[in-house]
Amino acid sequence: MRRFGLIGRPLGHSASAAYFAAKFEREGIADCTYTLYELPEIGALERLLAETPDLCGFNVTIPYKREVMALLDDLSHDARLVGAVNCVRRTADSRLVGHNTDVIGLRAAFDCLLGGEQPSHALVLGTGGASQAVQYVLAERGIPFDLVSRDAAKGNYTYDNLPCEAVEQSRLIVNASPVGTYPAVDAAPRIPYGYLTPGHYLLDLVYNPPLTRFLDLGRQRGARILNGEVMFRRQAEASWRIWNE
Repeated sequence: MRRFGLIGRPLGHSASAAYFAAKFEREGIADCTYTLYELPEIGALERLLAETPDLCGFNVTIPYKREVMALLDDLSHDARLVGAVNCVRRTADSRLVGHNTDVIGLRAAFDCLLGGEQPSHALVLGTGGASQAVQYVLAERGIPFDLVSRDAAKGNYTYDNLPCEAVEQSRLIVNASPVGTYPAVDAAPRIPYGYLTPGHYLLDLVYNPPLTRFLDLGRQRGARILNGEVMFRRQAEASWRIWNE
């Protein structure tokens, strides 16, 4: 049996196990399983690997996308440049190689949301591992951006000092934070939504629930919106290809 899985904390919102179970059934893959491994801290990964020698690869989610890098033997080009890992391949000789398939999912999500449009400026909410992938893909596209963080040392703005003009002028806004994820479905990043317009594009990396409060508030203002489903599916398939190289 070949085992795969997801490490992170908490994992109650994750659709990864259901996604891969459906994939294995649909494609007649009988020798694989995918399990959610909720780790209390990143140091618990060593024990998980020791106890699960047939774990061939795993995804990484909040809050370990950066912390896991110190435990890996090598990094792909994208993972090294992004500074975050969401996919790890365990080689035949038990080396751990980190990859970032979030960037693949984000490229697809931006294509879907923006079409051929090129916003002149973006606002990225959050400064964690997922945000780093967003920043990488925005830079690829030549879209300048500002960061909004709870920590003044990590962003251009905090949620408490975010100018209304920054929201009004940033026609692409990406929620790269976990705010609004199930079960906290009534939460939304604290930005002045009254300054959104039909000319805005909102991308939420959260996919559970499908319509977050962040996206719903944007929709009410006429903005074009997209949740994290496209990104989730594309990064999952990219992870599968990496594990089966």
